[in-house]
Amino acid sequence: MEFLTEYGLFLAKVVTFVIAAIVVVSIIVSATHKDRAGHDDDGELQIRKLNEKYRNLRESIQARLMSEHERKAWSKARKKKDKAEKKAEKAKSADSDAVDEAPARIYVLDFDGDIKASETDPLRRAISAVLSVADPEKDEVVIRLESGGGLVHSYGLAAAQLDRIRSKGIRLTACVDKVAASGGYMMACVADRIIASPFAILGSIGVVAQLPNFHRLLKKNNVDFEVLTAGEHKRTMTIFGENTDKGRQKFLEDLEDTHDLFKDYVSERRPGLDIAAVATGDIWFGRRALDVNLIDEIKTSDEYLIEACDRADVVSVSFEKKRTLPEKLGLATSAALEHTLWKVLSSFRNQKIQ
Repeated sequence: MEFLTEYGLFLAKVVTFVIAAIVVVSIIVSATHKDRAGHDDDGELQIRKLNEKYRNLRESIQARLMSEHERKAWSKARKKKDKAEKKAEKAKSADSDAVDEAPARIYVLDFDGDIKASETDPLRRAISAVLSVADPEKDEVVIRLESGGGLVHSYGLAAAQLDRIRSKGIRLTACVDKVAASGGYMMACVADRIIASPFAILGSIGVVAQLPNFHRLLKKNNVDFEVLTAGEHKRTMTIFGENTDKGRQKFLEDLEDTHDLFKDYVSERRPGLDIAAVATGDIWFGRRALDVNLIDEIKTSDEYLIEACDRADVVSVSFEKKRTLPEKLGLATSAALEHTLWKVLSSFRNQKIQ
């Protein structure tokens, strides 16, 4: 028992030391990160060839389905083919008279949006990189888009980044596998073509604002709250003060104006759309969205990209931000807590079912 007690104390000291060390290192790394704030060296561009990825998947399955004799013969033929291709490519580069025309490329971007459209900055950087090399005559950009919308100004900027592609004359295709609603659809409508899975959620062309008001609660407890403004419409609605009919009417007018801007934006980019019929705030699932012209085709992003590999080089382009140690620790802790909570909930649910 005495040994166990001493071992427990030793273990507690070690854990305390490790935690203290992590905290100190986190503070140092965080301070270093602050010193670098504003610089453009806090991340790097990631390029992945999807042709190779899909080819490896296909060949992996093919190899597993073959007998050992067939697999050896196939592997030998594959190596011979690769060797011949490399030899031909080397000969072509050695020929000074040969015209090395770059193949058509499809650049794949990803946007997974939250309420603040936080991925806009990485998207902006990836788009800048693509626009520096893309050929409007033969290249294409595909945006795999997932977002239920959020803040108007944030998604307005995200959509404006996609407008940069369209203004350069480069074909833009939006692929929606799950949801592109409200601000998400504002981004999708920029594309020359919108492709969605059968049950993807699209539309929600509307504007909403929700805020609580604690005025009656404060009044009941004899608490005064004063709102002082310079300018008639500086503050039309408040969560603590008493809202007036005049302020409420002005707020509604602002919402309607924002909605009008949203409708105009969508109409300009999809002129064939009956905006009056779809700008009601309603949503449509993929097949229904096709009926009302919100999208152009029913297909998953994987299906579209696998087919594209037969006609072009398909490359994924993303800007990956370098995470600080505190961020990594926070993400790891969050993931661990989420996993633990999920296990507890699953265990509880299984007990109830039994």
